[in-house]
Amino acid sequence: MAGNKFSKFNIKEYFDVIVAFGVIGVVLMIIIPLPPAILDVLIALNITLSVVIILLTMFTTEVLQFSVFPTLLLITTLFRLGLNISSTRLILSDAYAGKIIEAFGSFVVRDNYVVGIIIFLIIIIIQFVVITNGAGRVSEVSARFTLDAMPGKQMSIDADLNAGLIDEFEAKERRKKLQMEADFYGAMDGASKFVKGDAIAGIVITLINILGGIIIGAVMLKMDIKQAAATYVRLTVGDGLVSQIPALLISTASGIIVTRSGSNETFGKLVTKQLNAFPKVIGLASALLLLFAIMPGFPTLTFLLLSVAMGIIAYSLYKEETEKIAFQMESEQAEIIETEKKEPENVMNLISVEPMEVEIGYGLIPLADEGAGGDLLQRIASVRRQCAIEMGIVVQPIRIRDNLQLKTNGYVVKIRGTVVASGDLMPNMLLCMDPSSETIDIPGIKTMEPTFGLPAVWINKDQREEAEIKGLTVVDPTTVMVTHLTETIKVHSYELLGRQEVKLIIDTTREKYSAVVDELIPDLMTIGEVQKVLQNLLREKVPIKDMVTILESLADNSRNTKDIELLTEYVRFALGRTICNQFIDENRTVTVATLDPKVEEIIGNNLQKSMNGSFPAVDPDTTGKILNGIRNVLDTVGFYDNQPVILVSPKIRPAFRKLIEMVYPQVAIISLNEIPNDVEIRTEGVVTI
Repeated sequence: MAGNKFSKFNIKEYFDVIVAFGVIGVVLMIIIPLPPAILDVLIALNITLSVVIILLTMFTTEVLQFSVFPTLLLITTLFRLGLNISSTRLILSDAYAGKIIEAFGSFVVRDNYVVGIIIFLIIIIIQFVVITNGAGRVSEVSARFTLDAMPGKQMSIDADLNAGLIDEFEAKERRKKLQMEADFYGAMDGASKFVKGDAIAGIVITLINILGGIIIGAVMLKMDIKQAAATYVRLTVGDGLVSQIPALLISTASGIIVTRSGSNETFGKLVTKQLNAFPKVIGLASALLLLFAIMPGFPTLTFLLLSVAMGIIAYSLYKEETEKIAFQMESEQAEIIETEKKEPENVMNLISVEPMEVEIGYGLIPLADEGAGGDLLQRIASVRRQCAIEMGIVVQPIRIRDNLQLKTNGYVVKIRGTVVASGDLMPNMLLCMDPSSETIDIPGIKTMEPTFGLPAVWINKDQREEAEIKGLTVVDPTTVMVTHLTETIKVHSYELLGRQEVKLIIDTTREKYSAVVDELIPDLMTIGEVQKVLQNLLREKVPIKDMVTILESLADNSRNTKDIELLTEYVRFALGRTICNQFIDENRTVTVATLDPKVEEIIGNNLQKSMNGSFPAVDPDTTGKILNGIRNVLDTVGFYDNQPVILVSPKIRPAFRKLIEMVYPQVAIISLNEIPNDVEIRTEGVVTI
């Protein structure tokens, strides 16, 4: 129950409360002294936040995608001032303000305090004089032009609405966007003043820290003047850097976001596209750099390397542009020729794809020819019935067609136009296999059985009796293809289960069990959500034939959660007997391997939730050890009917399945909830790391 409550917790729902407490915390930080360890964490958070903000401005395509930036600029400025006050308190009182400030000060000063102070002042001057003033001026001008252009843009929107080019909803959205742009630039003009004040405050705080620190160190802490100056200058420069570098990043971000012109591309793509648009310019730059390289007194090698690099770039861009123009001309000419040669035709049939189809080579056509005694069509029809009986899925009619591009005796299985399986047959021979051994003592053409990858031999029909006497399995080519097709359908059944198939299944269930269907659909779940649950079951080869139990479980639990993964686990619990039945031997015993408690703990402590369900965020080295542990268990444990089963706790079952499914898709992962009480569990192995 606790796990259910935890799974419904979403931090996004409470993020506004967290932000409000954070702002209050910044104000309290100005009053309440902070220990150096907490100050280090907050300084690291400040640096991280500034990096995130400048990266966001690089990837936005319009200013309204980051419309909260002016307010965020104010909050981050207040946060930096709070950090400055806290660090000043520690510097003047303890002559120590944490590891980050110490590290920044020691790295920049390097026993030369004058250089350290000058570098710090240069950073403040760059921020105050260049970036902040420029961004503020751009915001001011942009806001003025946006306000001046509003009447004309409003009239344009009204004209488009009256002409029927847009509807009332789109007109409202455009007016709202227009107003938000004007508000944004106006707010940015005001917000940039905070950054100016922050830069001035940084200079004042620096002077206070240095002068006050020297006085306190010499008078109160009994240091000599040189030691006091060394200590407090280092700490002051470090404090100034950890506050002004994030300020510089955010000021740069404000300049980037207000100087962006209207475009549907990110800053990086736009720069690359526009700088590479004129190869001649790159070529002229290469020639100019070459001129610098041959001039006396200049570093020849540096300019020569740059000249060669620019020349290569210019040549490749020019070549690409030439090829693109030639390709466009050829495409246009070919399109004109095709248009002249062909009459208009209906191409809708050309874009449709079959849910499932089998293509056969020319040599296999007799297998599908009823006149020649072939029964492939009837056998494939029986495959659909078998899948309905065993898995409970509705497989749409499977189309069979010949394909002259295939090998003579080859065939492929396609799902929605994509090849998912293939094989080769000998239509006039028989396939001989020995599942218990890799060596087959009978003459013939060696091959691999396409369904399970077993060693096999193609033999003549007159060798059948000899092979059966030796205890070998002998099948005809049609059976080989049908078996391969059946297993392919089982493996890819979740891909074949679309909304239309789910609707057919639900409509059939409604005829006898209308109460459960009407309770669930559409009030609690949509057909698409039910489809996702059924696909999750089929992905792990759990039959969905018992639709009544599945729908009842969904109706019981969908009121409490809409998490598809969690609903799937509830359904698996309800289908426990169906899931375990395929692993139980004649003694009502299921043979399993379990996970070492340490492995369960690692996975349980690293669960991550995403739109596609939960997965364990385990490092590659640990993942490799877990997979090796599974391999050791598979090599040493004899499971019933050669079906490996790993028993895990319900909490980690979906995540553990995702962890190993790419490497061990054949291994069944079941939880304790899915084993009925009357079934005995025999543990034969433990997966360890």
